[in-house]
Amino acid sequence: MKKGFPVYDICKLSDYQQDDVLISRFGTYLKKHKDLHFPHKHNFYHLVLFTKGAGSHTIDFKMFDVKPYQVYFMTPGQVHSWDFEGEVDGYLVHFSTEFFPSFLLAGDYFQQFTFFSGDVDDAVINLTPEFRPGIIRLFEDIIAESEHDGRMSADMIRLLLLQIFIQLSRMDKNGSVKRPSVYNYTLIKNFKRLIEKNFTKLRLPREYAELLYITPNHLNAVSNDVLGIPAGEMIRNRVLLEAKRLLINQDMSISEIAYQLNFNDNSYFTKFFKNYTDITPEDFRKNTLK
Repeated sequence: MKKGFPVYDICKLSDYQQDDVLISRFGTYLKKHKDLHFPHKHNFYHLVLFTKGAGSHTIDFKMFDVKPYQVYFMTPGQVHSWDFEGEVDGYLVHFSTEFFPSFLLAGDYFQQFTFFSGDVDDAVINLTPEFRPGIIRLFEDIIAESEHDGRMSADMIRLLLLQIFIQLSRMDKNGSVKRPSVYNYTLIKNFKRLIEKNFTKLRLPREYAELLYITPNHLNAVSNDVLGIPAGEMIRNRVLLEAKRLLINQDMSISEIAYQLNFNDNSYFTKFFKNYTDITPEDFRKNTLK
């Protein structure tokens, strides 16, 4: 039987005494974990700031050019791989899904940070020159805190990470852009949350509109206004993403994947996948894993 792609657990990667967080300089981490350039998943949050290096980083099958002063955020379950050129360095922080909730009373605090949304286009941030010194200093403070392991060290690391998140959220990486209204922003946030929970069962915009207590036309209009795509495309994109994630697991057959995604049969799943990607599931698997 062919082996499926790995899913890494933070406890197996961490040298730091707390299993909920791993902190390292990126060059050091890369020397220890040389197999991480192959496609893999994490069951934790993943934050990287590059200060040196080139090459590419692929997250959920979208490729980005690696550059200095570039920050990557990844959420649990995303598939990624590296392909570096030359020497690479920077900072790396992994933290578990339990690392912050016990510290923050507001359970949905992270939802205000778009880089934790799971949307790949929001997960890559290029630091502007004026923000670089402050962000670098915060990462250095995190490294120092992890090495000295003083009293309440984990809480200090949490506070430093929150400072990084807030500073990055203040940096408008797109320049002057139109901001959605609070109502539209909240509606789309709830729509995304419902898709994440129900995409294998609910495939029609009207089903989500009903859960949101609005009309399908209203949902579609807000989706087009805020996201630039119709509501139906949002749902399809999530199904396709999950299909791609499952396809790089060679332990699962195409039929098993079709069943898990709630398609009536293998042929319908293949037709759906090819219609929106111009490639069959079998060919996608071969091309991705070759």
